Amino acid sequence: MPTSSPFRRPPTGEPPTEPMRLYDTARQAAVPFEPGPVVTMYTCGITPYDATHLGHAATYVAYDVLQRRLRDRNHETRCVRNITDVDDDILRKAREIGVHYLDLAAAETARFNSDMEALGMLPCWSEPRATSAIPDIRRFIGLVLDRGYAYRSGGSVYFDVSAFDRFGQISHLDRSTMLTLAAERGGNPDDPHKHDPLDFVLWQKSAPDEPVWESKWGPGRPGWHIECSALAMRELGDTVDLHGGGSDLIFPHHECEAAQSEVVTGKRFVRHWMHQAMVCMDGAKMSKSLGNLVFVSDLLKEYDPRAVRLAIVAHHYRDSWEWDDRVMPAAAARLEVWLSSPAESRAITAATTLSQVRACLDDDLDTPSAVTAIDAAASTGGIRAAAALLGVQLW
Repeated sequence: MPTSSPFRRPPTGEPPTEPMRLYDTARQAAVPFEPGPVVTMYTCGITPYDATHLGHAATYVAYDVLQRRLRDRNHETRCVRNITDVDDDILRKAREIGVHYLDLAAAETARFNSDMEALGMLPCWSEPRATSAIPDIRRFIGLVLDRGYAYRSGGSVYFDVSAFDRFGQISHLDRSTMLTLAAERGGNPDDPHKHDPLDFVLWQKSAPDEPVWESKWGPGRPGWHIECSALAMRELGDTVDLHGGGSDLIFPHHECEAAQSEVVTGKRFVRHWMHQAMVCMDGAKMSKSLGNLVFVSDLLKEYDPRAVRLAIVAHHYRDSWEWDDRVMPAAAARLEVWLSSPAESRAITAATTLSQVRACLDDDLDTPSAVTAIDAAASTGGIRAAAALLGVQLW
């Protein structure tokens, strides 16, 4: 792809001398992240049945800042963010409000895209919908069955976790914890058609009022996990450099994704797993099921989008944090200080600040320390390039 591509930053003439280090969920340590010139990235996107909340924004801001630094290091980034436009949640919501599930998906996806654009997110390399991949999904399931890692039962197809000895390689959870989380996160361990409660559905028989596609195993629709494997491989190939999302996706979603992908290809599915910690409110993680949400669209009615970004990057992506009424006023005040900073300064001061921010981001995407470095230089000036690495444009 030419250097004029929107997915690559022109070379700076100053190649980095030290590798970036990022925490890898599967290896449970911060390790060097040393991809090739083109970095393939997949982040799990929204199920578009409600508005974008701050927890979503935190995940996508983390990936956005990472892409900015990778491009600053002269990489091309290809970030795919899917849209799960068919699954249990969106079908349930469409049923409740009496609309077609694809109409609901279209409306909420448009709202999500508007929020992401307002926050200054870099455009995705690709943003595929789950319903665009039905042929890919059916082909993928057929391969899992052919390789002996799945079985048919009750009109559905299930992955047999007992046949995959690396199940747990990402989450490192014991069976009891897996069962608890599966029950909480849509895994349905009580399904009587499963051989094992931890087995997960690849193709499920549709309810009478649900969308249905024909398959060799009977009419039905895709399971949740299979959608991301099919889309990631279709868009980026058998092995992805970096994959992740919110930490609530580690199990069961990403554990299941890796298992089904690796039995099909015989290759490592993901080289590096990156997960965003939860944003909390009222002592619990923000979630649609609990209703303890702060919607991005509501924040944008009152605050500059750059202040919303600053509220997020003031926290490390791996640290869970609590939302309260002091967060946005503090971020807005910080933005005012940055905006009032002199545009020009001694070249050495600007270069020093930029160098400090680069070093912070290379240290497991340490955005809080990067913010502190910019705060310290704001009175002197010349912070624009450093702030831009965090996605905060000061002009």
